[in-house]
Amino acid sequence: MRVKIGDLTKIRTGKLDANVSTEDGEYPFFTCSKEPLKIASYSYDCECVLVAGNGDLNVKYFNGKFDAYQRTYIIESNGNEKLYMPYLYYFMKGYVDELRKQAIGGVIKYIKLGNLTDALIVLPDVKTQKKVVGILDKVKGVLDNRNLQINNLDTLIKARFVEMFGNPISNTFGWKVCSLSDCLINIENGKSFICSDEPRHGDHPAVLKLSAATYGEYRPNENKAILDEAKFVVSAEVHPDDLLFTRKNTPELVGMCAYVSNTPPKLMMPDLIFRLNTNDRCNKIFLWKLINLDVFRVHIEAIATGSAKSMSNISKERLGQLRIILPPLELQEKFATFVAQVDKSKVAIQKSLDEAQLLFDSLMQKYFG
Repeated sequence: MRVKIGDLTKIRTGKLDANVSTEDGEYPFFTCSKEPLKIASYSYDCECVLVAGNGDLNVKYFNGKFDAYQRTYIIESNGNEKLYMPYLYYFMKGYVDELRKQAIGGVIKYIKLGNLTDALIVLPDVKTQKKVVGILDKVKGVLDNRNLQINNLDTLIKARFVEMFGNPISNTFGWKVCSLSDCLINIENGKSFICSDEPRHGDHPAVLKLSAATYGEYRPNENKAILDEAKFVVSAEVHPDDLLFTRKNTPELVGMCAYVSNTPPKLMMPDLIFRLNTNDRCNKIFLWKLINLDVFRVHIEAIATGSAKSMSNISKERLGQLRIILPPLELQEKFATFVAQVDKSKVAIQKSLDEAQLLFDSLMQKYFG
């Protein structure tokens, strides 16, 4: 039996701006970020599922006192005792992932209330719901552990970057500063046209989704099959050692980079992605990690156009004007060697993570369809 979420729950949104958080606050403050902030007071005290209405559209479960950003949906049971809230959490995780996949370019801008209230959930009895949650919790525990290991390695790389190059905004070490255009041979465009909503099968030509580069790591499986193979544009094909830059995205995600260490053949860039071809003054891996560095986002935001409520865009001209530090090439390459060494450790962990993810996905399909 499938039931509308709106018939089982009451849904409201937070009321606060994101800037009201306080570092020493006592209560969680849920925004569209993956990790909650802190706040000194609370407006809600309940068991609920929280869905970020924009940004990366994450889903969280919480039971207790908290407050929330105005674009965060707070979903509570309506008191009919037919819904186990952790069960709803898992359903929502899968459902929001599907919303992302259905979005044009692979990134949905925001979630509407109707997206939540009209969603249909398989609803067995509460005892069965609790059994399902117990099984999913075990697999999620493995996933969380593997992701933590990978995040720790990513943190190690960021720490090494700051150790070697300092803060790239304040230019701690007084490196030479230049425009990005001084470090590039050119910036290449991708191409887009009407294609399938489904990913390709085998090595048939396909166009990458925007999400293939959105989160700082190259994801070749995020693609859409090309219906007419004659439309494949060879000049836009992705190759190893490419540096991909998302020129258009939500304000929170625009301007992210992904380095292509390896890739299947016959995948091409969409027109929402640039390829940055560096000259001999700049190492691509150094540039990749610099652009994605959290503290560097202020420079990316400065060259993006578009309002906070719309998609942001970065033109070739404005990207070329981006100001970056330029340490000696020898030091950049030393950092790139360190990144390569850490990535070897990540490969083994990623394999285990992928296997656990396949199991988790199959269980989600089994329980929620």
